[in-house]
Amino acid sequence: MSAHTSPIQGPKRVRVHHLAEAKARGEKLAMLTAYDAVTAAIFDAAGMDILLVGDSIGNVMHGHATTIPVTVDDMIPAARAVARATKRAFVVIDLPFGSYEAGPQQALETAVRIFKETGADAVKLEGGLRSVPQIRALTSAGIPVVAHLGYTPQSENLLGGPRVQGRGEAAVESLAGDAKAVEDAGAVAVVLEMVPTDVAARITEAARIPTIGIGAGPHCDGQVLVWTDMAGMTGWSPRFARRYAELGAALQQAAQDYVAEVKDSSFPDEEHSFDR
Repeated sequence: MSAHTSPIQGPKRVRVHHLAEAKARGEKLAMLTAYDAVTAAIFDAAGMDILLVGDSIGNVMHGHATTIPVTVDDMIPAARAVARATKRAFVVIDLPFGSYEAGPQQALETAVRIFKETGADAVKLEGGLRSVPQIRALTSAGIPVVAHLGYTPQSENLLGGPRVQGRGEAAVESLAGDAKAVEDAGAVAVVLEMVPTDVAARITEAARIPTIGIGAGPHCDGQVLVWTDMAGMTGWSPRFARRYAELGAALQQAAQDYVAEVKDSSFPDEEHSFDR
């Protein structure tokens, strides 16, 4: 596999220091969400550097309108499946809404449970300055943390929905301050979601840790997408998500063909049946 298709060459397992080394070399990091063993194994074999078991599982797999209803008990089986199926990628697990906001002790208890029960490599949590005590506590306990800034879905009621963040000089300074704060607290990377391209570029240049963009332009150190958006599994996807396939339409066609063949008794045929 060429350096063009897989940015981190060499390690059998991607670790924290490999992320930092990729940034230092100017090599981009590829990240997708995954929620089960089947897709995790496919993405891992494709050369994905990071797999995120996102609380987007609430929207994608559980049919919720937002990520807010997702619980730790929802996350753990999915995270365990992804970690078991992954041989190379760095596996990050979201801390869902309500599992860390109360303070460092709650965050530590949640993250310890996730680490013990899943085999994760890191956890991710939303928020800048307000989450610094939690990041420090987890880092001090040996748990790597990926921060999440910009549009933070768990706070969408406060933000007024999925809106671009970091517009206006005051907002830019606040976002840059949050990025510096989570870095200083020990975060190993930071996701920047729905941030203007120039703002994300400024933060990326200033940061010592990798920035992972989603709707934040091409200048971040890496990119992440929800895999169902990337693969065209639904009729709609966000503006920032390129559809690399139309798997939803292909799967629907396959299901329709199956229904038709069952109905007209052409399946199963002799090839797919057994003789005594």
